[in-house]
Amino acid sequence: MTQPFELPHFYLPYPARLNPHVEEARAHTAEWARGMGMLEGSGIWERSDLDAHDYGLLCAYTHPECDGPALSLITDWYVWVFFFDDHFLETFKRSQDRAGGKAYLDRLPLFMPLDLATPVPEPRNPVEAGLADLWARTVPSMSLDWRRRFAESTEHLLNESMWELSNIGEGRIANPVEYIEMRRKVGGAPWSAGLVEYATAEVPAQVARSRPLRVLMETFSDAVHLRNDLFSYQREVEEEGELSNGVLVLETFFGCTTQQAADTVNDILSSRLYQFDHTALTEVPALALDKGLTPDEVRAVAAYTRGLQDWQAGGHEWHLRSSRYMNEGALKTSPPAGLSGFGTSAADVGALLAAAGADRLRAYTHVPFQKVGPSLLPDFFMPFQVRLNAGLDGARRRITPWAHSMGILREGVWDEDKLAAYDLPLCSAGLDPDGTPEALDLSAQWLVWGTYGDDYYPMVFGHRRDLAAAKACTARLSACMPVEGEEIPPPANAMERGLADLWRRTTATMGPDARRTLRASVEVMTESWLWELSNQLQNRVPDPVDYLEMRRATFGSDLTMSLCRLGHGPAVPPEVYRSGPVRALENAAIDYGMLVNDVFSYQKEIEYEGEVHNAILVVQTFFGCDYPKALGVVHDLMTRRMEQFQHIAAHELPVLYEDFALSAEARQVMEGYVVELQNWLAGILKWHQDCRRYGAADLARRAHGFVPGQLPEQPFGGVRPSRPVSPAR
Repeated sequence: MTQPFELPHFYLPYPARLNPHVEEARAHTAEWARGMGMLEGSGIWERSDLDAHDYGLLCAYTHPECDGPALSLITDWYVWVFFFDDHFLETFKRSQDRAGGKAYLDRLPLFMPLDLATPVPEPRNPVEAGLADLWARTVPSMSLDWRRRFAESTEHLLNESMWELSNIGEGRIANPVEYIEMRRKVGGAPWSAGLVEYATAEVPAQVARSRPLRVLMETFSDAVHLRNDLFSYQREVEEEGELSNGVLVLETFFGCTTQQAADTVNDILSSRLYQFDHTALTEVPALALDKGLTPDEVRAVAAYTRGLQDWQAGGHEWHLRSSRYMNEGALKTSPPAGLSGFGTSAADVGALLAAAGADRLRAYTHVPFQKVGPSLLPDFFMPFQVRLNAGLDGARRRITPWAHSMGILREGVWDEDKLAAYDLPLCSAGLDPDGTPEALDLSAQWLVWGTYGDDYYPMVFGHRRDLAAAKACTARLSACMPVEGEEIPPPANAMERGLADLWRRTTATMGPDARRTLRASVEVMTESWLWELSNQLQNRVPDPVDYLEMRRATFGSDLTMSLCRLGHGPAVPPEVYRSGPVRALENAAIDYGMLVNDVFSYQKEIEYEGEVHNAILVVQTFFGCDYPKALGVVHDLMTRRMEQFQHIAAHELPVLYEDFALSAEARQVMEGYVVELQNWLAGILKWHQDCRRYGAADLARRAHGFVPGQLPEQPFGGVRPSRPVSPAR
């Protein structure tokens, strides 16, 4: 069969190495698979299939340094996960049996108890038998924290198969952002990262969920999955009718040829590896210092990082050899002179240097403060009508005295003219059209506080290039948000004073758990602001995937959703809010809102502020295109995210309600939540259109510098607060 495209030239910075225990793993796993019922008689595999796939070789490449028993156990895990994938395909995907698939998946977590003393059910099929056996053999040597994380990633891998099944049933191809998010869970690379810990060293619990370690795992995952999509396109798309493939997603999104889509997927893959390298070399060492890791803990993180690199290199080598993939002719390319044998596919020094030059360094070559002219505004797709709260005029009158009382108008960043021009009560009036005057005031004050902080951080800390002071100031925020009634220290500036006031009034009727959740959402944002500042000091335009995900944090999405849910009550179980469809609904709304902001603020950020955090600039840098072309890509993505929001609300949420057997009250709450998000979307757009923050004339008049005659003092404990409802860049 003719291949649908020519495999691109891959960026391969790490040489592959082969574990010497490969034959031991091959022999062991064949007997194990037969003992679990996965071979003859299973209806899925014969021994010849297992031999051709050669998972022993995969694991020997991806875990080159572990001993024989560990390699055999890891190989069993991979046999199990690939068997699950094929078993689910044959049993449920081909027949479109959603009910049967859900019942099948619901049982599997029962075979992963955190406490091995907990009894498990009697296995009914090879997947259940294999999972019970593997769990019992693996977890005794790992900590409770690792067990919890590995069980979570395994459940994601299993449960998100329902998303793939739903998309096949609807004939629906995901948009690129949705695809990257869901592919991480379905593709299993976060799960693979857990096995890397087993093979190398367990990362310390205190940093396991930190941004740098999360980015290492996510960039590893994206690169693994995108590489797999390139090699598996022919089997998945042409033979199996699969819709969850990155090449197909980009073909559809851009309307381009298969070859062009494949080349773009490879560009994104390379970018994710560059992000991995950047994080490993800059953010991880800083994390170790910040958290005071011991030498043994630092070595554990280093071993884990090296293990992820080995997986990348070894996974590529295996894809070149496995009968499971499209790789005809891939091994015929001669290696550089003098090199031969395993691992030489990664030894193209010329390609490595080329990638390290033009592609890697273009993220640092943006010239700030370029004159770009007025922001171009496309025809925004907005299917929801905006309604404004009748109390808007009163909120406008009351916001200025509050800002004065918090000190926001006397630090040199804002004055009354800026406060009036930004008209943040207008935003609140669209977001909460039915709220009481008290609720409207509270919402508007949160927005003022967040937008002020959005201006304060880059103007004060960025102007002084003082990342250390920004970190010190950020660390003070948590003290302004007591969970158990702790005393708040005297505020050092307007942001601390404003946050303490808002926290007291917002959380007055909350219990400790709700306060803890709300505080955590603020802390997620403060970390993201430090990330922004770090990029600004490096003049580094972020990787597209990293930008979109971190922009949600700088946008205040966690805080937005936490505040939206305050009035929902206990009718909706927490697991519903954590479910894939609800998170996807929220993320689609958040992405639309933040991209609206990037479109309106392009001139303000690029021409007047020298900013590098704008989606249009990110697209320009990544694709090497001009402003109008990049705007077209961003506008298309916005439209797709809005369409996805509508699709989830209309098609996925009703299925979710049935899956969780929600009560009539809970369904009513969730339908009300959808309306809240619709109001949020319409209100965001209305505010951007009507406020005086982004227009060319307003920018020329104010230039967004310090207030004339005032400069803020060196902050003792300032903090860049959140944008809980709308980031007003």
